[in-house]
Amino acid sequence: MASLDMFGPYSFDKETIDATLDDESIGNYALGHKNDDGVFVVNYVGRATDQPLKDRIKQHLGEKPSKYKLFKYSYADTAKNAYLKECKNYHDFGEKDLLENDYHPAKLPDDETKCPICGE
Repeated sequence: MASLDMFGPYSFDKETIDATLDDESIGNYALGHKNDDGVFVVNYVGRATDQPLKDRIKQHLGEKPSKYKLFKYSYADTAKNAYLKECKNYHDFGEKDLLENDYHPAKLPDDETKCPICGE
């Protein structure tokens, strides 16, 4: 079974995001909700590499309030590692057929690293 390997879930609101995440770290996140069995359902995966993770997650507030009730997160030590983890999460949790992500994770500027799963 696929795992996000992230902390959470936490309530998806500004107060919880501010209280939970630090002000500077980059990393990965997942937005979603719990199903009737109490299992976290991933609706969207993303990363923050050019701004703090906290700020990137808050950009999603109000987008899909009916589905995005919870978030999970993990910090990354490098932008490349955040990209690689986002690729893994994207493929593990259904790609654009099941996730609300419109596209495969974008490559990092000035980095030739390709997705280790599909080579994109």
